[in-house]
Amino acid sequence: MIDNTQHQTKAYLAGVNLDDPNFDYYMTELANLAEANNYEVVGQSVQKAEAIINSTYLGSGKVNLIKNLAQGLGAEVLVINDELSPMQIRNLEKMTKLRVVDRTELILEIFSSRARTKQAKLQVQLARLQYELPRLHPSENSLDQQRGSGGSTGGGFANRGAGESKLELNRRTIGKQISAIKHELKDIAGQEEIKSARRNQSRLPKVALVGYTNAGKSTTMNGLLQAFGVENSDKQVFAKDMLFATLDTSVRRIDLDKGFSFILSDTVGFVSKLPHNLVDSFKATLQEAKDADLLVNVVDATDPNMNQMIKTTMSVLEEIGVTGIPIITAYNKADLTDRSYPQIEGNDLLYSAQDPASIRALADLITKRVFSNYKSFQLLLPLSAGKELGYLHEHAHVENEDYQDDGIHLVANIAPEDQARFSQYVQQ
Repeated sequence: MIDNTQHQTKAYLAGVNLDDPNFDYYMTELANLAEANNYEVVGQSVQKAEAIINSTYLGSGKVNLIKNLAQGLGAEVLVINDELSPMQIRNLEKMTKLRVVDRTELILEIFSSRARTKQAKLQVQLARLQYELPRLHPSENSLDQQRGSGGSTGGGFANRGAGESKLELNRRTIGKQISAIKHELKDIAGQEEIKSARRNQSRLPKVALVGYTNAGKSTTMNGLLQAFGVENSDKQVFAKDMLFATLDTSVRRIDLDKGFSFILSDTVGFVSKLPHNLVDSFKATLQEAKDADLLVNVVDATDPNMNQMIKTTMSVLEEIGVTGIPIITAYNKADLTDRSYPQIEGNDLLYSAQDPASIRALADLITKRVFSNYKSFQLLLPLSAGKELGYLHEHAHVENEDYQDDGIHLVANIAPEDQARFSQYVQQ
């Protein structure tokens, strides 16, 4: 039996092409975003132009055409490919009799429905308030209609004053909400920094999965967890075939076969034209990427627009200040192509996140990149050197450990910054 309990709002898409070579890609992405927001896309219109119309975004003739087409298809929402001004939204809604949602609001709605943790919910709420603040308008206030008919001379001025007073009250209220949320996020960010500092103290290398939304970052993390002995469902991260399946950064420790360990983080996915308010709001969430020793840019190898997706990811990383960190480009979903996999070429990997051999290849590539400066030493520690032994287990990679009468014989891979500390115990 088909479940029809969840109503899908019918949406009509529209965009203005200013001779942008990536325009078709953006419109395809807009359709995917609309579907991710539970809209049923019933049609779209495109207008080629040299400039955006300040008052209506689209030309009046195109607006009328869209009105007729959208109504004929039963559309309730007009989704626009760009961020609109408050005036453009009001005029388009008046002319088309449709609810108008611009690209920024669409992404905000998706993020609102996906947020799970307190931090993510606050970040989305902050971005939404910052988006709504300049879009407040006196005509949207109920006080506008409450005066002017009571016989008082100057009732029109009283009407306007009431609306403006209500508008200023709304602005002050939103301003206070923004300040309160920023303060709360600052407290949460402080707690996250403490956790991050503890992870940094372990000196384990940090690897961050970044990339476009729905490219397979979470599936990749789960594959690494399963491949190296973490089958506990509590440690697995949420993975689903949809845009922005998760907005929260997940952090796990990966213990490889040869004693190497690293911290792996799965970050929020990116999308073209990601609203600046959201980028600013999620900077704290993306702190793991800024602190990483290595980035793994997960790319959907089956998407014809993957080069544009790579550019989008790099652009967002630069915007949040993530620069100068080594990168592995991991082309996922090779099982959906006709190419053999896994394949490694330099710092590029063609793989499938659902293929154990591919996950092993990725782990080998990560090991090669982040542990290249580690050196293997044969050590002899006194039996009384419990503190030093504990430090090695926490900060190095102990391959072999043997207790004998003359002390503890070890083979350990040690980071460059710790090699001098153990030089006195090295056996020639």
